[in-house]
Amino acid sequence: MRIRDTSRMEGRRTETAYSGTPYWIASYSASKLTTAEVALFDAFNMDANDGGVIAGYDAHRPRPIAYQGSNPLSGVKAGGGAFNGDAVLQSITDGNTIVVSGLPAGFKLARGDYVEVRKSTFVRSLHRITQAATASGASVATLKIRFGLDLQVFTLPCTVHFEKPSCIMEMDAGSFSLPKTWPNYNVQFTATELFLP
Repeated sequence: MRIRDTSRMEGRRTETAYSGTPYWIASYSASKLTTAEVALFDAFNMDANDGGVIAGYDAHRPRPIAYQGSNPLSGVKAGGGAFNGDAVLQSITDGNTIVVSGLPAGFKLARGDYVEVRKSTFVRSLHRITQAATASGASVATLKIRFGLDLQVFTLPCTVHFEKPSCIMEMDAGSFSLPKTWPNYNVQFTATELFLP
């Protein structure tokens, strides 16, 4: 979600002003749940209403498109060691360009793939990649991202994540719906990104 105000004026002039920090919103739903699964969602709802947060991610794109499928990311980093989707933020060129290391050689990232920059467990920034990139033989890739990384919050050292890249979210008040109509239970809720210090 990017807050903007667009004014259309005489003479076919249009002005758009952007304000605030862009943030993520999500809508989740599941159908045909078992009674045991419904019980888990009930417990989740109780935690969420008591101030709990979630690591929200795009369930349809849990990893880069080149590695889409049911298996989590795996492999060997170019410098040695197992790769599970976690890497290192090597440097920040500017708010829209970051350099990542600790990748397998030839690791491919496409336009639209997600990338998470993590300062700590609850301080995360979720972005979309805007230009295809491939990791070098030295395990490094330069990524162009949208929207800009908040350089006042995200300074080195940080980690970077490609397996279920997420941001911290809270469930929107009143959005949780779980009609108990046996045998076809359905659940849905919406959530909004939460900026934690």
